[in-house]
Amino acid sequence: MAQIEDYCNGATDIFLDLSLKKANELDDEDKKIILYNFFMANWDNMIFKYPRYKELLEKRGYYISNSELDKLIGRFNTQDFLDLQALFNLVWFDPMFLEQEPLAALCRKGRDFTEEDKKLIIEKQLAILTKIIPYYKQKQDEGVIEVATSPFYHPILPLVYNTDIAKISSPDIKLPRSRFSAPADAKKQIESAMKYYEEHFGRAVSGMWPSEGSVSDEVSTLFEGAGIKWIATDENILSRSLQKSIARDIAGNIINPAILYKPYMMQWSSHKLNIVFRDHKLSDLIGFTYSKWQTYDAVHDFIKKLETIRENTTKIPGDYLVTIILDGENAWEYYSNDGRDFLKGIYEYLNNNPNFKCVTVSEYIKEKPVMDVLPDLFPGSWINGNFDIWIGDDEENTAWDYLLRARETLSNYEAGLEDHEKEEKKETLEKAWQEIYAAEGSDWNWWYGDQHSSGYDEIFDFLFRQHITNVYRIIEKQYPKYLEMPIIVPFKSNPPMSMPVDLITPILDGNVTNYYEWLGSGFYDISKIGGTMHQAQSIIRRIYYGFDMNNLYFRFDFDKEIQSPEQIECFTINIDVVFPYEARIKIIPGNDFLVLSGSDYKDKKIGKLAAKKIMELSIPVENLELKPNEELKFIVTVLKGGAEMEHWPIRSPFTLKIPSTDYKLENWYV
Repeated sequence: MAQIEDYCNGATDIFLDLSLKKANELDDEDKKIILYNFFMANWDNMIFKYPRYKELLEKRGYYISNSELDKLIGRFNTQDFLDLQALFNLVWFDPMFLEQEPLAALCRKGRDFTEEDKKLIIEKQLAILTKIIPYYKQKQDEGVIEVATSPFYHPILPLVYNTDIAKISSPDIKLPRSRFSAPADAKKQIESAMKYYEEHFGRAVSGMWPSEGSVSDEVSTLFEGAGIKWIATDENILSRSLQKSIARDIAGNIINPAILYKPYMMQWSSHKLNIVFRDHKLSDLIGFTYSKWQTYDAVHDFIKKLETIRENTTKIPGDYLVTIILDGENAWEYYSNDGRDFLKGIYEYLNNNPNFKCVTVSEYIKEKPVMDVLPDLFPGSWINGNFDIWIGDDEENTAWDYLLRARETLSNYEAGLEDHEKEEKKETLEKAWQEIYAAEGSDWNWWYGDQHSSGYDEIFDFLFRQHITNVYRIIEKQYPKYLEMPIIVPFKSNPPMSMPVDLITPILDGNVTNYYEWLGSGFYDISKIGGTMHQAQSIIRRIYYGFDMNNLYFRFDFDKEIQSPEQIECFTINIDVVFPYEARIKIIPGNDFLVLSGSDYKDKKIGKLAAKKIMELSIPVENLELKPNEELKFIVTVLKGGAEMEHWPIRSPFTLKIPSTDYKLENWYV
């Protein structure tokens, strides 16, 4: 909301500046930035809809590096750049606006845009921006929606409160050198968001989504103390808080629905706070899966799952609340028509079915007082029930250390002022503290470490260090020289997007039999390594790996150009074991078995494979002579005609931990 208001009040950024700059006035540096960044949209649903946009992308090349830009700019004339400026800004409008004039006419035109056309597009952006917040207020006043908020700068509140809390959910995590603990900052982040909300919506906020669903007992008291009535987080947190498994059948339906589908209450003395827990699987189906389906199939699968929940709760007294929470802005560009058809299909069904009622959280809590008391709230986030994304890696821990030193410097500076000096420097102190609060935001550490890479990690690193540096500058202190050096480690590794989280036993048939068979596996999406602009075209597009109590499983998805068994057989794929011993698992084209080769092994048959549209492998753990809890580190290589075409990951190997005999007991909460 603050950013929307800034733009409405004249704020700008480099993309907007370069969009507005006349195409015939662009210099070479401008052109390189545009060519690198102005295809940053969903190719299938946004770029390929416009023949001219697709033509420009193909002219540039699908996957490029910064080093290639100097050679590329000569391919493009002034009209090319003008069309690219216009199309990049046009495709980000929701289809509902593109169906209206004057944008509809520009969509029909499709190419040969003028400077006047481009100016009109930017003016329309601003016109829509000015309507967003008032429209949300109107719909909330009408009772159609409820608007919740998040702590102001989107911090991971439990870590701001005390970084030692990370040890509870991840006992083996490596923490920063010194503990960061600032309960006052956590309180301020909540209160600032509530104040901002009230100023714009004319009422006190009732609900808050803690950033990334990150919660703990300690911050619960802060929410309640500030006047928040309800918060939300993930089912994993509920499971770990109750020390009860939320079990699912093979289709992903919850076997014990009475546990999840209701609010809970945290209660201490005369205080209470309501909490709802999202259905993780349903939320992720919308966020990551249904976008790949036909709209009709996606809508009906979703409704079928809701019907199953209703059927499984019919014999249990009371009403039940299914809470679905996902990143509200991120999913829809992956859907056709920006998800509009999918959402319309769902709401039409729900609004016309007497067995279901769409409610806001506050409505439900008001009508159905919460009776179930939660004794404790296990600390964690909606990502794996812990805080490992934001702390524990060397880069992340360095960021926490830098933040702590800057905060201590500011705190000591303020404590050393006389009362009248504090009053005189009130504005200066407020500016410095705002820089601290901004640096506490979660997204900086989201991009530090090995778990995620944006393609713009160096920029995020620079901006984080700028916030820290600004603290020293504002209070006229010399900032430490280490702030001039990047925190990010050059050429950092790119591990899987997610590690295995549950046992799997997929059907080996070379096809994606159903969504759930690989749901608990580790996942490595090569198409997203380093951001799409950096991604070289690859033979393997995705790698899955996981296990059950007796076998290891691997799955390889191929580029869309390689979909038949005959094409797959043109390549030799190896799994190179690098720890606890060195050996090669050979996947021989045309065979339905695997062989292990190495200094101690000579083409020993160890497993099975099936290859059709995808390749699936199974290897009994005993055939690899691995022990429970032992780590297996491996690299996947692809060869053609004996020559290596690619290997994944680029630097550090995959790591897979062999399950112990007590795996199910140790991982009951997954």
